[in-house]
Parts: sequence; structure tokens; C-alpha cells
Amino acid sequence: MYYLIQESLTPCDFSQIRKGGAQYVALLSSAQWQSERERFDMLIDMEMDAPQETKAVVNMDSLTGSLSIPDRENISGPSHCFSFALDEKGIVLVDDSGYADTLVQAICRSKKWRLPGLERFLYDLLEMTISQDLTLLEKSEQKLNRIEEAILRGEIEQYPQEMNDIRGDLLDLRVHYAQLIDLGQELEENENGFFQEENLRYFHMFTERVTRLQDMVNGQREYVMQLRDLMQSQLEVRQNSIMTVLTVITSIFLPLTLIAGWYGMNFRYMPELEWRFSYPAVIVISVAIVAVCLVWFKRKKWM
Repeated sequence: MYYLIQESLTPCDFSQIRKGGAQYVALLSSAQWQSERERFDMLIDMEMDAPQETKAVVNMDSLTGSLSIPDRENISGPSHCFSFALDEKGIVLVDDSGYADTLVQAICRSKKWRLPGLERFLYDLLEMTISQDLTLLEKSEQKLNRIEEAILRGEIEQYPQEMNDIRGDLLDLRVHYAQLIDLGQELEENENGFFQEENLRYFHMFTERVTRLQDMVNGQREYVMQLRDLMQSQLEVRQNSIMTVLTVITSIFLPLTLIAGWYGMNFRYMPELEWRFSYPAVIVISVAIVAVCLVWFKRKKWM
């Protein structure tokens, strides 16, 4: 598919691109690119297949690169990847997955430009890849808030798997945003002079927006670390409470154990063995010891 960058993206054929009346967008499969690449008169130093990361490479007579966009429904899963090559005349998108086509069709439906140009198309293309990220990060923060409240209420007894998943997603997004920032800065550098100086602000705007998203990700990663520390402290408090109870119980039964051991010796001349009230007396003494211990522990706030 070929498009002219006019007030909106206008479908066309290759002959209209060759006339040079407007900058163009070409959307090709990798097989089409291999067979038609010579038609675009770009000197390219990199292969345009199997992109694995977001990057841009300055060539002698072109700017090439790739975009690797995490699936927002499954950030840790396979990414949407496609390559691109551009010069002052237009841009070629090489994609076998259909993701680039989805972005281009969305631009066709929703974008009209007062000052059309390759820079504005690139800005809208890149912006669409992050358009839902603010909402995504807000939902992530809400999940972390709910986890924090559950921790404080004592409803979580072990490190939740959901927090691990969020931490992994944030790490992937952090790397992705760092690559997008590098890409935006490379475009803004305009080393080959393909872009108009007054339009470089689009790339600066995009880089600034991604930087803000990256700052949100970094903030949430710190939040996750704080929740992990909070979870650990809550577990320690719970363990300390259990140890306190066990210590109190042990302390109460120590004198009772002494009494049981003392009168369990059964020496022949122990006077209490023949006393009629020995058994009830031991019961009363034991109960009194327990009561005194409980009152003492309460006053000391040990229980």
C-alpha cells in the first residue's frame, strides 16, 4: 500500500510517488521490500528483517531502524515489530505482522493535518504506539494501591504473584521507553537533514512525553520496592507477635512445670504427700501463678 502525505493520508500507486508532488508512506511486506527496494533509491546499511528492538541507524543517504512495541495486553509476551527506512521523500514501513498497517489505517481514519509532512506523520505514528500507556500505568498504580491496602489489613500472608507480574511489566516498559527516547533523539538530531528544522519540535514533544511515562514507570518500580519492604515488615511483625505469644505461654508454664517436677519426685518424707488438701492446694497455687503472670504481662504490655 502507498499513501501520499497530504491533508490526510491519501491512498495512491507507485507512479504518483515517483512524481514527487508530496512525501509518501509505503507499507510493504518483507518479501515486497526485497523485490522493490531498489525503486526507492535509498542507500541502506542494515537488513530490514526480524527486528528485535527499537532503534534508528543513520546511513549515508537514508535513516533506517525498527520498532519493537510490547503488546499492552501482555507486556511480557511477544512484541509487535516492524522496520522502517526513510529519506527526505518519504518513509517505507516493512511489516509482516499487520501491526504497522493497523497504525496507518488508524491515522487515515482519525488524522487531518493543516501542515502535512513526514515529521507530523512520524509523530502521529509513534504517538499511537503509546496512546494508551497513561491509562495502563494508572491501572497499574491502582492495583498497587489495592495490594498496599490488603497488606495493611493483614489479608496477604505471602508475597503476591500479582506484584511480581507488575514488576516484570514495569521493567519491560522501562527498557521500551529508554529505546523510544533514543529513537526520538536520533530523529530530532536530523543528521542527514531529511526533516525541516521547524518540524523537529514534533520529535522533541514525543521524547518529552515518553520521558514522563518513563518517570511514572520508575516511580511505580520504587513503589513496588516499598511494598515489598512493607510486606516483609508485616511478616516480621506477625512473626514477632507469634513469638511473643509463645514466650508468654512458656513463661506462664515454667513455674507450673517446676511444681509438677518438684512434687513428681515422690520422696518418702515429703509432708504434702500425706496431707488431705495437697491436691486442691496445688490447683489453687497453679491458678494463682497463672493469674499473677497474666496480670504482670498485661501491665508490662507484653501481651
